[in-house]
Order: sequence, then structure tokens, then C-alpha cells
Amino acid sequence: MAITFQNRNFEFQLKEKTRLKKWVQQIIALEKCRLGQLNFAFTSDEELLQVNQQYLNHNTYTDIITFDYCEGNTIHGDILISVERVRENAIKFSIPFEQELARVMIHGVFHLCGYGDKTKKESEEMRKKENGALKKRMV
Repeated sequence: MAITFQNRNFEFQLKEKTRLKKWVQQIIALEKCRLGQLNFAFTSDEELLQVNQQYLNHNTYTDIITFDYCEGNTIHGDILISVERVRENAIKFSIPFEQELARVMIHGVFHLCGYGDKTKKESEEMRKKENGALKKRMV
């Protein structure tokens, strides 16, 4: 159906929107899921902290929060991303901002496809999925 990008009380210019949409659609299809309505909202650390406190009762900064509205294998969700946190992590890990942003975006998509990251084993599998998806983005 549709992938949308929006800013949430934050100025941010996303590059290569069409290419990102095609990439996300490709990954969803490879996971044997169907695309419903998927919304990416880019925001600040403070805004995402407020969401984390209000909806998840967590008082910590994070780079992403995923709200899952999936129906069966049809992907529906809101993925909120702190651009500030992604930028900071890109510097911390010495990688390009766009690469870290893509990793965070596809991380949220994998959550909607049913993958977790609460245990060490789940985190390792998630990282493997992210790395595989990032390789497909480069092609």
C-alpha cells in the first residue's frame, strides 16, 4: 500500500526517498510479508524520550520506537526515529549517517516482520538481518 515519511516537530530532509521505499518494500517481500501502511516519523531526542516515557514507561533516550499494527503478515506500523540519536551513533561507530539511518529504519521494519531483540540470540539474529538488508541497499 504505502510508505510515508514525515517530520515530527523536527526539521529534517530525508535523502533518496524513492530508493529507500523500494528497498524497504524489497526487504518486506523477502520476509514473505505484505506492505500495508508504514509510516516513518523523524524527530528529536526529546520528542522520542517523551514518547518512550508516555507509551512504554521507559525514561531513557533511544534511536527508535516501533508501534506495531500488523494484521497477520501485512505490515502496518509507525516507526519513530530520533535523528539526533542516529547522528550521534553514526559518529560513535565511525560510519556514515545515511548508513546508520538505514540500519535503524530496517531494524524497525524487522520488528514489524516479527523479529525481536530482547535476548542475546535475538539481537544477534537481528544484526544479521540488518547487515543482509544493508548489503541489498548498496546494490
